[in-house]
Amino acid sequence: MPISKYVALAAILVAIAPCGADALQYDMGKFSARLTGYGTFGMIDPDFESPLSIGDWRVRGQATYEITEMQKFGLVYALDKSATDKGNFAREAFGFWEIKNTGRIEAGYTDSIARKLGVGLPDVGALRINDRPIYNEKIAPGGPIIADTTLTSGRIEGVRLNVVSAPNAGAQYGVSVSGFSSDYDYTVDAGVKIRRPSGKVKTAYSFGASFMNRPHDFDNEVYTPGVTADWRAQATAGMNLQYNSWVWGLTTRVIYDQDPIGPVSDGIVAGTGVSYDLLKYSVSLTYMFSDTGIWNRDVADFQDHTAIASFRYKYSEYVDGWISGGLTSRTPFISAGLRATF
Repeated sequence: MPISKYVALAAILVAIAPCGADALQYDMGKFSARLTGYGTFGMIDPDFESPLSIGDWRVRGQATYEITEMQKFGLVYALDKSATDKGNFAREAFGFWEIKNTGRIEAGYTDSIARKLGVGLPDVGALRINDRPIYNEKIAPGGPIIADTTLTSGRIEGVRLNVVSAPNAGAQYGVSVSGFSSDYDYTVDAGVKIRRPSGKVKTAYSFGASFMNRPHDFDNEVYTPGVTADWRAQATAGMNLQYNSWVWGLTTRVIYDQDPIGPVSDGIVAGTGVSYDLLKYSVSLTYMFSDTGIWNRDVADFQDHTAIASFRYKYSEYVDGWISGGLTSRTPFISAGLRATF
């Protein structure tokens, strides 16, 4: 399908899209419930030969009860396509206790605090480059790649306890512990985010670290094999810098497995990207480099380069059309579609 047809597809989808919808929310005294989410439909054409359909969606529900003006309890349940692709019953399912100006405690199935406090790469398309990229569903790489620059030690593989502070002087920090899992003995994670949102130049920095004891066929990546090892250590760092309508991001992640059994799945991934907004139009350019197996000299490591350019037209507050093109695992592609949020 020629590139011009993808531009036409995006234009048609925007033209027929509804003008938007309000988020679903219910309030009654101290009780509040809210339902949010998004849906994406589009096409992708690897090697410009035969277009394939792609889709993505997420639904998240949250209910809270205000105990006092300073404290509240809450429950969260979320489900998305990446979870169902892996046969999981949820993306998140946890409860929390929040104390205003102090912090929050979360318990259940959820991301580690290192991931929640991480920063990703700027992207105006809808290919989910910061969370199990959906283009990898249609374009298989030539080897194992680490496609996500934000640290992760699982989501619903084990019950997790997160403790995170409220922002104080622009800084927020927290720790996580997780266990009771067949995928590992336990994990410990820590993260910090520092924001400087005032002034002409706005910045955000994040740092995270994780230790996992005795992972057993632990698989949380798109195209790396499950890891079985004595232990796994991870570290990540990221930065976002905003100047007027420009946003620049830089992130990196390092994974090390001690005495792995079977195929290697550790290594490094680094990425950078920039985006620009002008009225209802946005553009972005992203680049990521993955090197898997660099710590094990018995096998050859695998390197991968991914570059993606995206354009988005914001039809309304809730609806936008997008078109993206790029090169991943030596396969060029172009894609276009429509995304609606509520």
